[in-house]
Amino acid sequence: MKAVRVHAFGAPPLLEQAAEPQRRAGRTIVRMEAATVGHIDRTVWRGSFLKHPPFPYTPGVEAAGVVVASGSLPEGQRVWLRGSGLGTLFDGTWCELIDAPDEALGLLPDAVPATLGSAFFSPCTSAWVALHEVVRLRAGERVLVTGATGAVGSLLVQLALDARAEVVALVSDPAQAKSIPFAAKVRVLGDDPAAALASVAVDLLVDTVGGAVLAAALPRVEAGGRAVLVGYTAGNALALDLAHFLQRDVALLPLNMFRREAAGRAAAPQLLARLADGRLRLDVQPFALEDAAAALDWIAQRGHRGRAVLVARP
Repeated sequence: MKAVRVHAFGAPPLLEQAAEPQRRAGRTIVRMEAATVGHIDRTVWRGSFLKHPPFPYTPGVEAAGVVVASGSLPEGQRVWLRGSGLGTLFDGTWCELIDAPDEALGLLPDAVPATLGSAFFSPCTSAWVALHEVVRLRAGERVLVTGATGAVGSLLVQLALDARAEVVALVSDPAQAKSIPFAAKVRVLGDDPAAALASVAVDLLVDTVGGAVLAAALPRVEAGGRAVLVGYTAGNALALDLAHFLQRDVALLPLNMFRREAAGRAAAPQLLARLADGRLRLDVQPFALEDAAAALDWIAQRGHRGRAVLVARP
């Protein structure tokens, strides 16, 4: 079979021939139809993750495909795969045949394309858990979402509107405003984040980018409000005026999906149902399996929309 292999941290991923996996107890072999290229894959590839598989390794923590051999699922069953050590402790999903722990699998409805089945879990469950588990969004609350056209940000906007919240969506440039749902108010970041948000007042901030954007957005949360921190693509440092911050009594709440994996998996079926009937939308950008390096570069570009997905060719 063909598999993408990484031979050293930061080295270009190469498409190579690899031995086919053999059926083992507690594991399922899946014929890959789509495999996501995400920021966690990039973090492992760069050597910045806590652990990594032995070199050379096959990256990929998420995928979708069809069961080939399993002790728990019938042959031909459509499934999505995520986590349980895939691509972090042992070989992952960027290959034609995936050897996965049974607990990494979930059932994929026929109405959901493999590309969405591969890409949905991280952004959809992160958005759902941030809103409904971490900050417990209530109808009528005012919500500011930064990075509103990113994979997680776009889903946060959709889910907050569905929960009958008032949403302000912060985007990088005017062209991105076209992709924001009509019911949300749009603010364009420009060169001065503080000026872009000067007249905004909200009960809740969901920040997906960090850095200077978070620093500008946090003061827009009114006293007694909450802020949930999802990502830090714009920078991982935040300077606080503690005297001012303590007086305003705003709760800073981190989203840690490793700790909240169970909540994400519990929400997965209803999120897949929403994707199937169009109540939720997630953009995906397909790449051929041999173009894994290009996909890793693409997700690092500022302003990209949706998720990168490697697709298997017939």
